[in-house]
Amino acid sequence: MKRTLGIDEVGRGPLAGPIVVAAVVLGEVVPEGLNDSKKLTAKRREQLAREIKRTATGIGIGWVSAKILDKIGITESLKLASRLAVEQVEADYDQIIIDGTINFLPERTEVTTMVKADGRIKAVSAASIIAKVARDNYMKKCGEIWGVYGFDSHVGYGSAAHMAAIKKHGASPIHRLSFAPFNVRERPAKIQNTIGRQAENLAVEYLETLGHEVLEQNWKTKICEIDIISKKADSVYFHEVKYRKNAGSGSGLDVITKKKLEQMKKGVALWRKANFAEPKDDQYDYTLAVVAMTGNPCRVDQYLELETARW
Repeated sequence: MKRTLGIDEVGRGPLAGPIVVAAVVLGEVVPEGLNDSKKLTAKRREQLAREIKRTATGIGIGWVSAKILDKIGITESLKLASRLAVEQVEADYDQIIIDGTINFLPERTEVTTMVKADGRIKAVSAASIIAKVARDNYMKKCGEIWGVYGFDSHVGYGSAAHMAAIKKHGASPIHRLSFAPFNVRERPAKIQNTIGRQAENLAVEYLETLGHEVLEQNWKTKICEIDIISKKADSVYFHEVKYRKNAGSGSGLDVITKKKLEQMKKGVALWRKANFAEPKDDQYDYTLAVVAMTGNPCRVDQYLELETARW
């Protein structure tokens, strides 16, 4: 039986705090109730984290701060945190399974990426729990230092209370200045904030409030670019984010032409091919959707699911 090193991350979408990646090799005794950390209560996560630490043969946690993230971007930060986590694991293993669709360890040959691995593979479930508990506890401590932001409740995500605190107090030392709503002149040009970036970041936050887990942002192929790919329940969503300066200049939905829909469908086909070796492994429905936005600062005016099918 293959020994698995499970890897999962937490903290991709918040406006503040670090990205955290955990790597876990389980021991002979596997704690009961391991699952995707998002499906567990905070109390249960804490209990399981203690059991995992007691029984696992190897655990590593990689941290990348907001300041480093601002310099190198999300993808490179996830790669760095993954390497740091794996380097701490001294236990033997035969394979590495990473939750999601992106291989953050491209230099390793034994890596498999898997959608929903955090709910399907016990070692990845354990990594999901360890990463979530570690980051949440860190953000609670940050809440004790910078109390005006309420980090202990929203752990850095863009809640209404958090946005109001940012508007009133500005950025703290742990805020991500490459994320909306910040605009720092000294930021390198390649990550400067634009209204388009603001719109996409707000769309990500909006989808997360609807229960979506964002898998990809700005996913590109030679044929098309998908602004946001997310999953919710047993469906994967391919979103086009359309921004207009004001409502009078037309709806973002106006540019979702037949040609654009066909491009998005081709994007679905390419994504499926990249993520599933065998068609039988793909159990998802696929939905094309659009998030229409206007204003500055931008706001979501309309969210519309255009078509759902199994292509």
